[in-house]
Order: sequence, then C-alpha cells, then structure tokens
Amino acid sequence: MAGGSDAVETTSLSCAKCGKPAHLQCPKCVQLKLPREDAAFCSQDCFKASWVSHKSVHLKANLSSPALENPGEQNSGSPNDGWLYCLKKGQARTPNIPHFDWTGPLRPYPISKRRPVPAHIEIPDWSIDGIPKIEPNSNLQHVVEIKTPQQIARMRETCRIAREVLDAAARVIRPGITTDEIDGVVHDATIAAGGYPSPLNYHFFPKSCCTSVNEVICHGIPDARKLEDGDIVNVDVTVCYKGVHGDLNETFFVGNVDEASKWLVQCTYECLEKAIAAVKPGVRFREIGEIISRHASMSGLSVVRSYCGHGIGELFHCAPNIPHYSRNKAVGVMKAGQTFTIEPMINSGVWRDRMWPDGWTAVTADGKRSAQFEHTMLVTETGVEVLTARLPSSPNVFPWLNS
Repeated sequence: MAGGSDAVETTSLSCAKCGKPAHLQCPKCVQLKLPREDAAFCSQDCFKASWVSHKSVHLKANLSSPALENPGEQNSGSPNDGWLYCLKKGQARTPNIPHFDWTGPLRPYPISKRRPVPAHIEIPDWSIDGIPKIEPNSNLQHVVEIKTPQQIARMRETCRIAREVLDAAARVIRPGITTDEIDGVVHDATIAAGGYPSPLNYHFFPKSCCTSVNEVICHGIPDARKLEDGDIVNVDVTVCYKGVHGDLNETFFVGNVDEASKWLVQCTYECLEKAIAAVKPGVRFREIGEIISRHASMSGLSVVRSYCGHGIGELFHCAPNIPHYSRNKAVGVMKAGQTFTIEPMINSGVWRDRMWPDGWTAVTADGKRSAQFEHTMLVTETGVEVLTARLPSSPNVFPWLNS
C-alpha cells in the first residue's frame, strides 16, 4: 500500500522521512491508532519512499493485537497458540478450516505452536517480532555484493549445516509421518548444530522449515496432515549461523509415486543442474531463466513466475533477483565472489499460482502437482561452487542418480 495518506490537522509534526513540517498522515496508522509522530509525512513522495520500512509498524501493531477482521471468525489468542489453522501470515488462528476455493485435493491442517530456540543461539534481527531491521533499506537490495574470503568461509560452514539438516529430514520421510514431525527434525538438527532455523518469511512464520506437498508450489506450512503413499513433498531449509544464511530444498517421493510425478521431480532436478552448469563469471543473470524454461517446456512442463532465486549472505534475501522463466528482465552479470540461490519451481500444468488463506502457501492454479529444487552457490574465478551440494553421507533417494 502506498496509494495515499490522510491530512494531518496540524503542521507541528515533522516528516518521519526528511524532518520537514508534516501535512499528511499514514491512513493505516490512523486506523490502528498508532502514534502520530511516526506516521506524519510532508508529501506523497516521502510517504512512498518510506513505505518499505514504515509498513513494518503496522505488522508489529497487528501482532500485538491479532484480532480478525471478520468478527464471525474465532481467534484463540496468541500466534503461539497451537493446533489451530493459520490465517493472515500467522497474525491469527482459527479452530475451523477456512473457506476457500481450493484448487486441488490438498487441504490445510491445524498447526502446532512455535518451537522454542535456546538462549545461546545467535538470532537474526527479525526473529523476535518478525520485522527485519536492516534488510529492507540495505544497499545490497540494489548492488550485488562480492563476498570477502571471511564471508565465504562462514557461508561454506553454514551451507554445510543446512545440507546436513535437510538430509536429516529426508531420512524420516515416509507414509504416515506428519509434516509437523518433519519440521521437528529440522528444528532439532539446526539447534544441535548451533544454527537458527530461519523461516521463509519474516512475518512471524511459526515453523522451522517449509513443507510443500503435491500441488503446493512453495512455502507450505508444516501441519498435522500425515503424508500419504504417492505424495511428493518439498522440504525447504534455511539456516542462519555465524551471521550468514544457507538455503536449499529438495522434493522427495513418499512411498510409491506415479510415473508422471516421478518425471516432474526428475525434470525439476535437471532444470536446476543445467542452470548451475552455466554459472560462471560474465554470464547474464537472465540466462538462467532461459536455460530452465527451455528444458521444462521441452518436457511439457511449465515454470512458475511469481518466485525467483535471490542473493544471500548476511542478508537472507538481497540482490540479485534470478527469475526462472524465459524472456525475463533480470539485470547484471555474474562475478566471482557473488553468492545466490537458484530454485526453479516446475508445474505439471499451468504456471500460474494462487495463495491459500494462511497468506503463505502458494498452490498451482489448476490443482496439478509442482516440484522444486534449490541450491546456494558461489561464483568462482573459473565457474561455480555449490555450497549446499550433496555430501557422500546424503541419503540416496533419487533413482536417476544411480543410472
């Protein structure tokens, strides 16, 4: 929202952006009855320029008082309350399954309360209230950072931990286990390694990983649903350790999976591998989408456009953005020392997505299945180093790696 603001009755207030006399006030702040001093602006330009950081005060206010907009819905209280359905990016809970035009057979299940993190674990700046302090206004949203040798060493360590955490999750996937139990494995393995289990989203995401089943494209919330024979499930893990992040995900078979799903998962794996093979200094970021789209379309599959790869390091998400589809407009070329993720999401049917009422879970618009794979990588002087690469100890769960 940056469409307008209400007039301030007096000019005694100063602009929260530039300090000049203020004549406007953020309408959302007025609605939430927040202090006027932090909601006053001299012009629409200052209001719009401040929006990315200013809107976080609205979220913080909502988290402090998570009442639902619809008085007919029941909210049991704190976002930490467990075994309720999630709504509005964790700001609300309800005991009843939300009303929604579901695109496929999958349905959300209740989620448990947030798992505790021991006091000795170093935490990111957004972990307490869900609001990032440094990332939104960082210059690294516009400039692709060249990592120092010290940063790279920390990222290697963090990414190895992230790989080992994902491998621990892979070992327990089977029919009958709940995605909440998978989340518990991810949480415990991350804490045991001294890392912080970073969620996909800053807005008070209540879990330690994402579990995306069948038609879920990404950002599925671990819940009480038991995995069924024939499902596919993506587990997305991010670890924050020694001040840097490592991010990866893989899509796994649950029991006996049909041939179409096997082909979807294998093709998605190949899309990522082909994209990684092209990474080296001088390659345009936009080329990644061309490579992925070409392989997917030749296989009769489609590429999701709403989500992209991203820069990563001390910030969870930063420049560059790396779209996975063809004819994208990503700017810039790769240089040695850059770190980023590539994470193609490939659908069996149409590429379009829809969002569930929880505000996180993205599903295919036609209810058909989706798969994803992701790695964090470093551009080297001669090519690429996959920081989250599979280890000799990684479980051998992908049949095509044996052929």
